[in-house]
Amino acid sequence: MRPEPAIDDLRARIEKIEGRRRRARSVLPFGIAELDARLPGGGLALGALHEIAGGGNGAIDGAAAALFAGGVAARTRGKVLWCIARPDLFAPALAQAGLKPDRVIYVEAGDDKTILACMEEGIRHGGLGAVVGEVARLTMTASRRLQLAAEEARTIGIALRRWRRQTEAADFGQPTAAMTRWRVSVLPSTPLPVPGVGRHRWLVELIRARAGESADFELEACDGTGRLAVPADLAHRSGAAEGRRRGAAG
Repeated sequence: MRPEPAIDDLRARIEKIEGRRRRARSVLPFGIAELDARLPGGGLALGALHEIAGGGNGAIDGAAAALFAGGVAARTRGKVLWCIARPDLFAPALAQAGLKPDRVIYVEAGDDKTILACMEEGIRHGGLGAVVGEVARLTMTASRRLQLAAEEARTIGIALRRWRRQTEAADFGQPTAAMTRWRVSVLPSTPLPVPGVGRHRWLVELIRARAGESADFELEACDGTGRLAVPADLAHRSGAAEGRRRGAAG
């Protein structure tokens, strides 16, 4: 039996309100099964706004958060617009995370309001791979505007939360319209069999994912292609545990 016209009309109205027809269905997978499984669609939604912040270790974790954002942007196609509050971003570090200097367009703005306006304009352009904006505060209204712009342009937007004063960090707990919210903290690097510094490790926390699950992961930092990795010792440990479970089940 065909649904009543009134039901069809109601469904169409709900879809319009929720914006489902405008939302991009494509995603950007991280390539880590356990992480992608926590995200709707198996990856980071491209036509959406995402929030990233550092952990509690000040500038050190803040730098890790910026590199995490850079790694995401590096794996998109096209130029990347990066809106900054002050010129303290270290481009060579972003290049090591896969985001080469010739792909980045920097816009220096003096305050959050200007940065948010530049982000929205960049997202609506529709020809950029990603738009990153460094902001201390992000209201529901501002984030909703960015989210809607990202949905329509099918461009990924990243709100990189940075604070000049620690008191501003409390704003990170306030609700926003972002599809996901991440926190990145630095961990001791991977031990090497010889003297030297191994690949950096991060604690990557998926604090919120709309229609997904929260989780945290210990991962190796972005490589030259912007990709994260599961540390070898943790992967072997997980594989051994899986083998024991299968043996017990058999």
